[in-house]
Amino acid sequence: MFCYAQLELVPWNGAPYNVAKPKSPMRVLTFTAGRGLVAYLVLNNQERADTITATWFD
Repeated sequence: MFCYAQLELVPWNGAPYNVAKPKSPMRVLTFTAGRGLVAYLVLNNQERADTITATWFD
């Protein structure tokens, strides 16, 4: 299961949402052995990461 603590501790470890903009604060992470995907926005000035969408694949 995906652990939101990872977003809290190391939000920049996610891949850029748009590979053409690698320094963009919008990131994506896969979880549950690639069976899910979460897109989120890193807000450094507020020291938080907001989840935009989470998708599970069957």
